[in-house]
Amino acid sequence: MSKGTGWAGKKVLKSPFVIQLLIIMFCVEFVKGALLISILPVYMGTVLGLSAYAIGWALALQYIGDNAFRSLLGWIIDRIGYRYVMLFGVILTFAAVGIVALTSAFGWLVLACILLGVGTSPLWPCVITGSTAVAGKEAGGTIMSVVYMSWLIGVGAGPIVINFFINSNFTLAFQILTGLMILVVVVALFLPGREKSLAIEGRLDKEPAKAMQRRPVMERISAYFHKVRQSMHASWLLYPAMFTQNFALGLLTPVLTLYARTVLHLTPQQYSLYLIAGGAVTVLGLIPVGKWVDRYGTKWFLHVGFLVAAVALPLLGFTRSLTLVLPVVALIGIGYAMIIPAWNALIATAIPKEERGAVWGFFLTIEGSGMVLGSIISGKLYDLLGPHMPFILSGSVLLLLFVLHLFITRRSAVVVR
Repeated sequence: MSKGTGWAGKKVLKSPFVIQLLIIMFCVEFVKGALLISILPVYMGTVLGLSAYAIGWALALQYIGDNAFRSLLGWIIDRIGYRYVMLFGVILTFAAVGIVALTSAFGWLVLACILLGVGTSPLWPCVITGSTAVAGKEAGGTIMSVVYMSWLIGVGAGPIVINFFINSNFTLAFQILTGLMILVVVVALFLPGREKSLAIEGRLDKEPAKAMQRRPVMERISAYFHKVRQSMHASWLLYPAMFTQNFALGLLTPVLTLYARTVLHLTPQQYSLYLIAGGAVTVLGLIPVGKWVDRYGTKWFLHVGFLVAAVALPLLGFTRSLTLVLPVVALIGIGYAMIIPAWNALIATAIPKEERGAVWGFFLTIEGSGMVLGSIISGKLYDLLGPHMPFILSGSVLLLLFVLHLFITRRSAVVVR
């Protein structure tokens, strides 16, 4: 069994289609991270003199745009394939980069944020749908580890690398981002079209009948999602669990930098080192954990991962000693290294092959909604109840998720190998 699993994992990682998807994932997340973390906040604040409230709303529009179209685009992937869906996204993302580079009016920058959100919305449905279709059940954990590694390295390297190239007019930084987007557009042009996409997913002989295709569009969409509901093999508990998992993460995203700078009094260099340390632990753990998930199943990795993260996050919220922060951050990295590949492999088992794109898009929308709500609540908790509260609530939510996972696995409504 282990030999077969290892062979399947190597086959997936050598697939030209998967390599194309990973290149696009890395480059787009690099550009997105550089814009949202390093360029836009600094540019809006120091060059345009905008308030933090205005900056926050502008960036929030990006997250809303990213989340709003995932379900629809997942359905479209199932109908027309990967090439045109991804091209639609990367061209809009390219346009967002161009607007930020060439204009300085606040209205144009808001439009750029919206285009960035809508443009990146096909990314996760395309990458996860395509990679899991190639991987199958034998290498689901491995491919999820690789996808998230590409995402983590891209979104982390973007702001770190681009900071070295930001000068008074941002020219060199925008040239780098433009070059990456040209590469992404070229790679997207070689993604499979409709027939090859159906062949990759094993659906070439299961195309809808022409009579079905002649029905009104809304009737076809309604019938399609009715078929999706009938063919899914998921416990209803999986839906609140997906929301909860990203809600816990969203609680931390807006306050981590504020907590590091104002409570722990870390310098920007120290903060970068701590982020790199925690991210490195997660990234280094993803591949071995992904392979172990393929071999032994998801159950115990999720049990341990949820508990480790649930304990470590409140510890970080109360820690004031810099010597203790690093091991606590490493512990959080270990927890998420267990959670990420196992969680996504678990979700993949609930997705029917025939409607993979639509269901992944729907699931990603649920997860994104949790991220958005967590981000909104986090700042209020920080201001009203203290800097430790987002960490306590995040840990409590992961403990709730541990309990939900116990019920999901006990009822065996989702296949857990």
